[in-house]
Amino acid sequence: MARTGLQLHEAIALQWGDIDFNGRFITVQRNFSHRKLGTPKSGKSRRVDMSVQLAETLRPLLVERKKETLRRGWSAVPEWVFISTTGTPIHFVNFHYRVWRPLLAKAGLRYIRVHDLRHTFASLLIQQGAPLAYVKEQLGHYSISITVDTYGQLVPGGNRAEVDKLDGLENATIRNPDATSHINAVSPKPKTA
Repeated sequence: MARTGLQLHEAIALQWGDIDFNGRFITVQRNFSHRKLGTPKSGKSRRVDMSVQLAETLRPLLVERKKETLRRGWSAVPEWVFISTTGTPIHFVNFHYRVWRPLLAKAGLRYIRVHDLRHTFASLLIQQGAPLAYVKEQLGHYSISITVDTYGQLVPGGNRAEVDKLDGLENATIRNPDATSHINAVSPKPKTA
């Protein structure tokens, strides 16, 4: 989630067939919500870019999953990327209490919401200079306004950089003296009785 911006319900619904290791992308086309499989919150699938490091982390997990399938005598490798001990999709509550909280405790970290990983992903992309339109697509936001409203303040020096661009321009009033001339000023119409 910290490397893809997926929501937890999307990550839980991720299948191995959704991952393209050669093209380095993940197709997000479903989510689990209230133990039901459905479409992502936006109602449509999206393609999320996968970093080299994430691909190098998931590829060995697939190899390990194949070994686990043989050890446990399962008939096939579970299609889900994140599974329970029985090979079924992991449930949100189980993940939260059996994986997430113990993981934070073991790492000596204070409690943070799982969803904060998604915010971290977006924040880091923006701080690295990624366009907000790209962040919107990766997160699957319905509208760019959601992305701007949520993360726009993180654009590094956005406003200052824009006004600094004006410093290199010639004085606009020197090139166009009429722009500040009292001759072109709009004067009020005289009142008629």
